[in-house]
Amino acid sequence: MLPTDEQIRKLHQKYAHSKADFDLIYTHCKVIDAIATQLINVNPSITIDRDLVHVGCMLHDIGAYDVLENGKFVRGVRHGILGEEILQNEGYPEIISRIASHHTGVGLTKKDVQDQNLPMPVADYTAQTDEERLIMYADKFHSKSNPPTEPPYFCTFEWYRDSISKLGSDKATKFDALAELFSKPDLVALSNQFNYSIKDFEVISAA
Repeated sequence: MLPTDEQIRKLHQKYAHSKADFDLIYTHCKVIDAIATQLINVNPSITIDRDLVHVGCMLHDIGAYDVLENGKFVRGVRHGILGEEILQNEGYPEIISRIASHHTGVGLTKKDVQDQNLPMPVADYTAQTDEERLIMYADKFHSKSNPPTEPPYFCTFEWYRDSISKLGSDKATKFDALAELFSKPDLVALSNQFNYSIKDFEVISAA
C-alpha cells in the first residue's frame, strides 16, 4: 500500500520545523517528481513503477528537515539515513524507506563513506532498481542550495557532471550512464513551470 498525496503532505508537515522549511523541502520534492515524470514520459520503453517513483520522489528528502538549522543545511549528507529511519519508524516498507538513503550523489559506496569520512554508518548506499536510479538521477537537476541566501535552482547536466567529477572520474561515468538510460530533462520547460533559474555550466566556468 502506497501513501496518498495527502498522507505524504501531512508527513512533511509533521517533520518540518517551520513553514519556511516545509516550503523548501516539500516544493523540492514536487520538482523532483516533475523531473522524473517528464523523463518517464519521454522514455515509454522503460518498464518502471510510476506510482512508486511518485511516492519516492515525494518522500526522498523527508530527512532533510533534521539537517536544517536556522534555515541552513548542517551535515546535510546525513539526511538520507535520517529519512530512512523516519520512514521505517512511520511503518513504511523497505521499498520506500531505502529510497531516502540511496539517492545521494550518484550513489555512495562504503569506500566513499570511509574516504570522505562521512558522518554516517559505513555501508553501500547505491541505487539497485530503476525506480531508485531514476529518483537519484532526477534529484541531481534541482538544488535546494544554501537557504535563505541563495534560492533553489535547476542544474544543467554539464554543470552537475563537472561538479561530481571533482569527486572522481568514476562519478562522472556513473552520471553518464544514468543519462544514457533516462536521457536529459527539458530544464527550460521545468524552469518555466516552477519559475526557478537554471545554473549554467558555461556561466560558472567563466566566473
